[in-house]
Amino acid sequence: MTGLSWFSIARLGLVQASLGAIVMLVTSLLNRVMVVEYALPAAIPAALVGFHYAIQLSRPRFGHGSDGGGRRTPWIIGGMGTLAIGGLMATNATLMAAGLPVAALLLAILAYAFIGAGVGACGTNLLALIATLTAERRRPAAAALTWILMIVGIVVTAGVAGSLLDPFSPERLAMVAGGVVSAAFLLTLVAAAGIEARATPVDTGPALPEVPFRAAIAETLADPDARRFSVFVFTAMLAYSMQDMVLEPFAGLAFGYTPGESTSLSSLQHMGVLFGMLLVGIGGSAFSGGRASAMRVWVTLGCIGSALALGLLAAGAMIGPGFPLKPAVMLLGFCNGVFAVSAIGAMMSLAGATGRGREGVRMGLWGAAQAIAFGIGGFIGAVGVDIGRHLMGADGPAFFLVFSVEALLFLAAASIAITLDRAPTPTLKEARA
Repeated sequence: MTGLSWFSIARLGLVQASLGAIVMLVTSLLNRVMVVEYALPAAIPAALVGFHYAIQLSRPRFGHGSDGGGRRTPWIIGGMGTLAIGGLMATNATLMAAGLPVAALLLAILAYAFIGAGVGACGTNLLALIATLTAERRRPAAAALTWILMIVGIVVTAGVAGSLLDPFSPERLAMVAGGVVSAAFLLTLVAAAGIEARATPVDTGPALPEVPFRAAIAETLADPDARRFSVFVFTAMLAYSMQDMVLEPFAGLAFGYTPGESTSLSSLQHMGVLFGMLLVGIGGSAFSGGRASAMRVWVTLGCIGSALALGLLAAGAMIGPGFPLKPAVMLLGFCNGVFAVSAIGAMMSLAGATGRGREGVRMGLWGAAQAIAFGIGGFIGAVGVDIGRHLMGADGPAFFLVFSVEALLFLAAASIAITLDRAPTPTLKEARA
């Protein structure tokens, strides 16, 4: 079999869903339990989540390891196992917080180091495997399917875990966490079994010689397309992540939404994301064949559309009640979905642009850029609103400023995206000739 079948792509999507389920547990559910049930300062879980992003700077190293080893499945399974262990350790640290705060903090730091390493090893090599084994025409749909299944994993886990935790008790938390990580790890074992062994890599050029990690990184950074794409990923994901901590407070402060209403607004945004992903998945595969040049167009349109939607929200911040907030938020979600999936599709196309054997390190480099952006994006957005409210003495102008900055970042990302892959990048062999 040459390339992955749709069934195999869906199976690998279940691995991404499993990864999303455990990440939701440790970055969302445990975050809430630490702050609400155990009355810890919100800065503690926020710092731990930021630390797990910092650990993901190791992504290029994990990708290079699978490039040299020839097989990515052991890295995927090993990464998921590391993530599962980290999830259990983080849960135990949370349960220890009331009685042994110092020991709990030390265990939590170690746990989130495991979580960051597990996400880096599993996520990087999963994308590298899909990029290596998926035919070009199927990559947009593969990216969409993978990310949709990740969202499904997050939503299902959040719903089931939330219902099982009511009423809260330490025993229930331990049971739910154990169930989530066990199910995720077992599903990964079943879903990934045998796929890599039966599939033949698609032709992305000549096989490149194995080199040490530092040489592989230097070689990747010497490629103008890889450098530009790294800057693009950081810029776009910074804008993408800034809204996470801002949108629901914006609805409450500027429009008087209740917590339930703001949560419904967030659901509307995610529905828009889903529609955007489906559009790129179907349109990118059916009408453009998944070509890198076509993905560049989708990425650019997604970024420009996201900037437009954020511009509308900035205007809404000044207008206040009476502004059609729900359609603007759904438009933002739709354009975010177009951008996110097309960016992953472009990433898959560019991963093997210089030949076979560098997909992992290139995916790792772009994953590290994304991790940095996500690590600081939410913080910058929230702090920007706080500073704006303090200096301007009003909510509307503060949110106007933050949304405007996000829109400008998306426009900057679009200007970078439009220059990507305008001409084929020479292979390493050709460059040395």
